[in-house]
Amino acid sequence: MPLGTLDRSPPPFFKQGPSSLSKLMVCGALALFLMVADARFGITRPLRAAVAVVLYPVQWLALRPVLAARHAGGYLESLTSAQANEAQARIELAAQAQRAHQVEQLRLENDQLRKLLELRARLTTPAAAAQVLYDAADPYTRKVIIDKGLAHGVAPGSPVIDEVGVLGQVTRVHALVSEVTLLTDRDQATPVLNVRTGVRSVANGEPSGAHAGSLELRFIAASADVQPGDLLTTSGVDGVYPPGLAVAKVDKVDRRADSAFARIYCTPLARTDGARHVMVLKPLAAQIPPRPPADDPAPVRKGARK
Repeated sequence: MPLGTLDRSPPPFFKQGPSSLSKLMVCGALALFLMVADARFGITRPLRAAVAVVLYPVQWLALRPVLAARHAGGYLESLTSAQANEAQARIELAAQAQRAHQVEQLRLENDQLRKLLELRARLTTPAAAAQVLYDAADPYTRKVIIDKGLAHGVAPGSPVIDEVGVLGQVTRVHALVSEVTLLTDRDQATPVLNVRTGVRSVANGEPSGAHAGSLELRFIAASADVQPGDLLTTSGVDGVYPPGLAVAKVDKVDRRADSAFARIYCTPLARTDGARHVMVLKPLAAQIPPRPPADDPAPVRKGARK
């Protein structure tokens, strides 16, 4: 067979296209070109919008089981929580009803004793509502600013309480606002009374350290009868706070063998970190009759020789 009749091209089995490196470079250049063009001119934005519209029904159908399971779990969780809250509310309601009957009985007994002993009625303290505007800018103190000042009759030293207990004391008064120092401030000291034992002490603020945001009873003997859970109220002997206002509960009593004093930490009952609406009371000293002068001569008793 003459050589001219042979096909000089190789069969398809032996044909080879562009190399892999060439394909990679072309595809990379094309991808880079498309990214730059899309970032500059947004040429693929209509395509993405069309794809999103087409895929939305598929996504909606795929999310239905997930949302159904989530709603079912939330419903069961809320149902369980509602049942637990209802049971707790019933228990608290029963306790409050029992306490209300006891309070009414004690009130009647107190009225009878006062009438019997002709004691003076307990002081009534005027109060004014206020709102907490913001925290003080000083990070080393625990103070808040309320929207009542001299124009509203607020005086320095006025006690401030919330719906639970004592929050602090007004330490600076301006025309329209006042500065309230919280119980947990390092310079704040509150005379308190242990309701269980009747012992008076002073609660000091503890703003930092492991017991930040709590109160500490200092210089209490290690053998003192103080237990966790004891309720502390204002004693009323400082001329600022009316007696009987809830202050804190004893949280921890640390008695050490190498110290004559116990470390007693208390948790304030008032919301010192999130109070919004408060009551500003009139200082107790403004309601107490003034002390008689010390230089008055002592009265002469009958029958004494002159």
